[in-house]
Amino acid sequence: MNIILLSGGSGKRLWPLSNDIRSKQFIKLFKDEQGEYESMVQRVYRQITAVDPDANITIATSVRQASAIRNQIGDKVDICIETCRRDTFPAIALATAYLYYEKGVSPEESVAVCPVDPYVENTYYEGVKSLCELSSRGKSSLVLMGIEPTYPSEKYGYIIPENSEQVSFVKEFREKPDTETAKKYISKGALWNAGVFAFKLGYLIEKAHSMIEFSDFNDLFSKYETLTKISFDYAVAEKEKSISVMRYSGDWKDVGTWNMMAEVMADPFKGNVTMDETCVNTQVVNELDIPLLCMGCKDMVIAASSDGILVSDKERSGYMKPFVEKISGHVHFAEESWGTYKVVDIQPGAMTLKISLDSGRTINRHSHNLHREVWTVISGSGKAVIDGKERMVSVGETVEIPENTVHGFFADTDMTFVVVQVGEELSSSDESDFQI
Repeated sequence: MNIILLSGGSGKRLWPLSNDIRSKQFIKLFKDEQGEYESMVQRVYRQITAVDPDANITIATSVRQASAIRNQIGDKVDICIETCRRDTFPAIALATAYLYYEKGVSPEESVAVCPVDPYVENTYYEGVKSLCELSSRGKSSLVLMGIEPTYPSEKYGYIIPENSEQVSFVKEFREKPDTETAKKYISKGALWNAGVFAFKLGYLIEKAHSMIEFSDFNDLFSKYETLTKISFDYAVAEKEKSISVMRYSGDWKDVGTWNMMAEVMADPFKGNVTMDETCVNTQVVNELDIPLLCMGCKDMVIAASSDGILVSDKERSGYMKPFVEKISGHVHFAEESWGTYKVVDIQPGAMTLKISLDSGRTINRHSHNLHREVWTVISGSGKAVIDGKERMVSVGETVEIPENTVHGFFADTDMTFVVVQVGEELSSSDESDFQI
């Protein structure tokens, strides 16, 4: 099974745990079969490989999220990097060009496309595998998965099938309706459009060439910023005549808000949290190194991180985006391919960070033009490379890095640093490794 996972998102709806680098799919609020915390992207990878151990997985994502994927999944998946956000059709076109031109996947092979962030059981990915099998038979150019609705939702688009069979031709699409209209759609057998579909690779390559002038993957990649922003539904699905839908009746949750995430969290609270006996239907996540006490909280979600603190009624949490856009600023926490960083303090002309470098990982060599740094090792040991000269460093040692000095670090064991930047231009992302 070839599968493209779309991993985007601006990090607004699960603030303060999510931000522009750490989107909701990287927050570890679920648990695996061993009881260890895992993120959404780790859960999805585990489920896909349980259904098909030989699955060829490609994640289409932004430059800023690529490092977090490497940190959480390693080299087990391919990553197709989008240089900027251009909606789902350009992202899928780029990923299919990657499979065809770079990976050598046959145009006759089927490819499934899924969002990376639904909360589902393994039967969902068994359904995705069935989509690929249906696509390979060639009866329809495009095969969709339609979710059987559990209520008249205003949040999703609807697929109207021609009949009530398990697999049916699509009669029409409908945009997100009001509740009363949604009820009418459901009475006609309508299905939620979850953005899951399959096609033969050659079909989408041909579609991409008909809409975009490019010669191969590298050419398309170089032109990506110039592409028109357009969804796959508008560009392809709603214009396709040969299109079918397969019903899926299993559990499916779009955990795009705190209210929905609270329903599927592994534990009612995570972190240094104390809740008294009068708390009811309340979920709490505390990523700060201080205790959080909750008393008399009812139907609430509370989340605390380096980026801020949220205290909200569950229902109201779905309406937080415009407020977050006003208050969110500098990213204070992110995962990179080598580990994590956290902003501890920001002052005029100075910034303090806590950097964790995983054993065996490297922070690539780089330099800064407008600030100097002092790195202090507070745990672990490894190697610093300053202007080409190697030096072993361990707990208690400091490394001073002047402006315009090339430097990098390698960890023999898990390492933690306190880094102080002083200068005109400061950035927590200077140590980021975006080359995949």
